[in-house]
Amino acid sequence: MTSSRITDWDDAYANGAHIKDADSFAPKWEAAAAAYRDARVASERARLDVSYGSSAREVFDLFLPDGDMRGIVVFVHGGYWRAFDKSSWSHLAAGANARGLAVVMPSYTLCPQAQITEITGQVARAINQAAGMLSGPVYLAGHSAGGHLVSRMICATSALSRGVADRVEQVLSISGVHDLRPLMRTAMNRDLRLDFDEATRESPVLHYPRDGVRHHAWVGAEERPEFIRQSELIANIWSGCGADTALTIEPGKHHFDVIDSLADPKSAMLDALLGED
Repeated sequence: MTSSRITDWDDAYANGAHIKDADSFAPKWEAAAAAYRDARVASERARLDVSYGSSAREVFDLFLPDGDMRGIVVFVHGGYWRAFDKSSWSHLAAGANARGLAVVMPSYTLCPQAQITEITGQVARAINQAAGMLSGPVYLAGHSAGGHLVSRMICATSALSRGVADRVEQVLSISGVHDLRPLMRTAMNRDLRLDFDEATRESPVLHYPRDGVRHHAWVGAEERPEFIRQSELIANIWSGCGADTALTIEPGKHHFDVIDSLADPKSAMLDALLGED
């Protein structure tokens, strides 16, 4: 039997070190996001920096479809709860906008200025406010740390209001981290400041999902084994808790390019987010 025991947790959760030309991705994201954002502002189909709280990063951008609106997608960015903001991902709204959905992209306070419990609360407030402004079903998507955050929104202990939680039709966690306990063994925990109590409290796999929830875990086949395991884990455990779960391991995709398909209105990933797969 081959052992799969982890001995180097930093390497297990390192993405860029295992992706060719990793440093080129962030500038490409930022350029594509700026171009899309500028175009939507010019066509008066965007509202930027909508405040949902008192701190500087408690703001979201809203991108409206050109025609009638059939619902709301909220996309929560990743970066290990320590990096990025809403402005790097505007282009990912293109697919959902083309299919008649408004897209909300929140920023949130980063670690170590905030702990993950606080970030979870901020994301819930952003979704509650956006849902109060817009009608229709709500679809949640997030990448990496964002996958954790949107999964946390549909736990039985979610901070979403009851009315908003009842409107959530589908959650898509892309390369999500659903069990935070291994991160306590990484160097990044100097910023995350996870202890056992918070790691267990904020791990979706250690909570019951809300009744009637639909959750799709999506991960690239070329990702680090831990990200594949984390996606398999939530699909397995939440299925046993009565949730409607699905798992996609997409061939040829790694942690940085797996999200690209959100920008394509005809993609299988967008079908999965909208529950039309």
